[in-house]
Parts: sequence; structure tokens; C-alpha cells
Amino acid sequence: MLRGSRVPGTTTDQRLLDSRGPTDWVHTDPWRVLRIQSEFVEGFGALAELGPAVSVFGSARTKPGTEFYELGSEVGRRLAEAGYAVITGGGPGAMEAANKGAHEAGGASVGLGIELPFEQGLNEHVNLGVNFRYFFARKTMFVKYARGFVVLPGGFGTLDELFEAVTLVQTQKVTSFPIVLMGTGYWGGLFDWLRGTVLDAGTVSPRDVDLLHLTDDVDEAVRIIIEADEQVAAKRPE
Repeated sequence: MLRGSRVPGTTTDQRLLDSRGPTDWVHTDPWRVLRIQSEFVEGFGALAELGPAVSVFGSARTKPGTEFYELGSEVGRRLAEAGYAVITGGGPGAMEAANKGAHEAGGASVGLGIELPFEQGLNEHVNLGVNFRYFFARKTMFVKYARGFVVLPGGFGTLDELFEAVTLVQTQKVTSFPIVLMGTGYWGGLFDWLRGTVLDAGTVSPRDVDLLHLTDDVDEAVRIIIEADEQVAAKRPE
């Protein structure tokens, strides 16, 4: 309710329909809420009928022809052959490698891009792509439509996605799904730290650490995901 001097000199409809007014409103928080909402709607709509999928994380800095790039490509290929869509961040490096492997195997190759100043566009091996402004909307799509995670060697972004995933499983915010880290030489130090310093301090339990699987074997990684998927399916009501 507005009275006296609080009553504006124009109506809301008048301000909405007047093209001569200021445009600052498109940068306000209420408008951002609508943009956030639109990203969720677009993501849900694009991926709702995707089918079984696995999210693959890894560094955008991984170079073609390197060991980790070839590993990512093989992961993407084997997942596609096992009947899974492959979801990545859609960028270059390890993400491109996983998309490449999935695409060349005839599978669904999904890229969830993000607006960054140093990373432009989706890689050419994506056959279903969605771009996001907001990390948290994008990360929701990684989790909602995945039945497992494969984590290739990566940096801060990969670590962020890894630990968010394991936290969601640990706290039972999502249905439990496997998280497989590829590259014992790369991730071994992290596992030693978790099983030593962190576990000894009592800040995690042995069960928490066991949520993570470490391997160099792509076949083993895919087997872990398939077996976990079958266990979840067996527990679902008819």
C-alpha cells in the first residue's frame, strides 16, 4: 500500500511500455533471478530425454596427443559403447577429448559450456550443447543427469567439481553414484593425503574416502559405473 508522497507519478505498466526509460533494470538482481530461472528451464528441457549419462571432468589445458588427452578420448569412447551419454563442460582439453571419443563412437556427446573470459565456445565434437552464465546452474545439470562421474587430471575447476560431487553423495543430497578418478600417478598424492592427514585428523570417515575410486584402467572405470548403476536399478520399486 502506498499513500501520499509514496505514490509514484507513473504506473507500472507505463514504465514497462515506455521505451524511452533507463535500461539499468536489466542488470538488477530481480532480472538476474529470471535469467537464472531461464538457464534451469533451458538445461532441463535440453537434457530431460538424454537417457543414461556419465559426467566427465578434466582440465581445459590438456593438449591433444598427450597421455591424458588420449585417456579422455578412450573414456568417452568406452562410455558411449556401454550405452551412456557423455557430459562434459564442452570446452577444450580433456573435455574435448571425452566428447571426441563419445562422438566418434556414435554416442551422445553433451557439452555444458560456461561464459568465461578465456574459454570461448563449445568444442566441435559436441552434438548437444547448452551454454550457461552461472556456474551453479551448470553444475546442477552435471549432477542431475549423470549416473556416475569420471574425473580426469585437472586443476581448480576439476577439483571443485570433484569435491562438490563427493560432498553431495556423502551428505545424501543425491542418489549415490560412483566417482572414478583416472590416473593413479596424478591423483595418488590426493588419496594419500585423504587417507593419511585428513582421515587421521578425524575430519572424514573411512567410508567417505571409499566413495572415491582410483584407477588407470578404462575398462575398470566403466565396470564400476555399470555395476553401481545396476545396483541402484535393482533397488528401485517396480
